[in-house]
Amino acid sequence: RSGTDVAREMAAGALWNLAVNHDNQVAIANAGAIPPLVDLVRSGTDGAKENAAGALLNIAANNDDNKVAIAKAGAIPPLVNLVRSRTDNAKDKAALALRNLAVNSDNKVAITKAGAVSPLVGLVRSGTD
Repeated sequence: RSGTDVAREMAAGALWNLAVNHDNQVAIANAGAIPPLVDLVRSGTDGAKENAAGALLNIAANNDDNKVAIAKAGAIPPLVNLVRSRTDNAKDKAALALRNLAVNSDNKVAITKAGAVSPLVGLVRSGTD
C-alpha cells in the first residue's frame, strides 16, 4: 500500500485492463488486490478512484466469487459515494461496478442499504457529460 499516488493510479489502471480476462480476474483476486483497490476507491486521488472502480467492475464481471469478495471487502459504500462524485468518469465506473455487484442477491440489499438508489436515479435522469 505504499508508493506514489501516480504509481497507485497506474497500477489500478493496469489491473482494470488485465481483469477483462476471466483467468486474470481470479489471479488478481487471489493475489489480494481487492482490499487495496477498495482503499483506493475510498481515499485515492480522483484518477486512482476511477481506475480502482474500473478494476473492481471488471474483477466482478461474470465472476460470482469475486462479487462476494468485493462486497465483503467493503467496496459498496465507497462506490456509492463515488456515484455522487463530481467526476463524470468516476461516476460511470462506480455505477458499472455497482451494476456488476448487484447481480448477487445479498449485494442488491447491501447496495440499497448503502443509499445507492437516489444517486443512481439521479444518473438515470441527468446522466453524465
